[in-house]
Parts: sequence; C-alpha cells; structure tokens
Amino acid sequence: MKTFFGAILLALATTSSFAQDITGTWHFIDDKTGEPKALVKIEKQSNNTYAGTVLKLTPRPGYTPKEFCTQCPAPYTNKPIIGMQVITGLKTNDHINYSNGKIIDPVSGKIYSLKGKVSANSKKLFLRGYFGVSAVGRSQTWVRVE
Repeated sequence: MKTFFGAILLALATTSSFAQDITGTWHFIDDKTGEPKALVKIEKQSNNTYAGTVLKLTPRPGYTPKEFCTQCPAPYTNKPIIGMQVITGLKTNDHINYSNGKIIDPVSGKIYSLKGKVSANSKKLFLRGYFGVSAVGRSQTWVRVE
C-alpha cells in the first residue's frame, strides 16, 4: 500500500516538475471580455530571459485593433504593434514561475512589471502586470496555441 501511494506522489511530482517553459505562441486573452486579442510568440533570449513579440492582432465584433502604439513612450512611440516586443526581461529558475519582466500595453502605452506562472500541463500562462507591488495590477490568462 505504501508503494502504491509513493508511486502516485512520484507521478504527481514529476508531472509538475517537467512542465514546458513558456516558449511558443500564445493567445493573448482580454482580461475584461475573455476574447482573444492577439497572438504573441515568446522566445528565449541569449541572456536566458524571455521576450514576447506580437504576431497578429485579432479583430472582434465592435472592436478594431489599433495598428500603432500612439500612446507609448520611446522607443515604442508610433511603432506598429505587430512585430512589437511587448514582453521583455522575463526570467525563471524552475520553468514554472517567472518574474522580473516588463510588459507594455500598446493600447494605453503603460509599462508594467511582470510575473507569471505556467500551468502544470503547460497549456495556460497566468500573467500579472503591476506597478510597484503585485497587489496593484491586472491578471491575464494566456492560452498556448497548439
């Protein structure tokens, strides 16, 4: 009986410890409407941080995405949103939890600190953009594109 429970605990532990990192393409989901807003490709950089680039904007009924980052600070000012690196500097030690990144909201032009966590099955990315302390910010769940 102890062996059975030990095997179950080992299986659970190894499942979560082998979660994939966040490299890949993700649906950026609007935290207010639950609808996809864009496709973002996250790649590992040579300095072992992660960066995310907008690949495609998703129009929705009643909403036409902005093409340029008109409210953004330099060096993003008036740059096309498609191709823009919206996530920078995200780091991890365990390929589950991520921190110390920055994310820009191309609609408002605001830059937030960023942390996140990938789900055990690596299909969801839970992100938190915030000012100063994590309690002051917004959370989003992104969905991996298969």
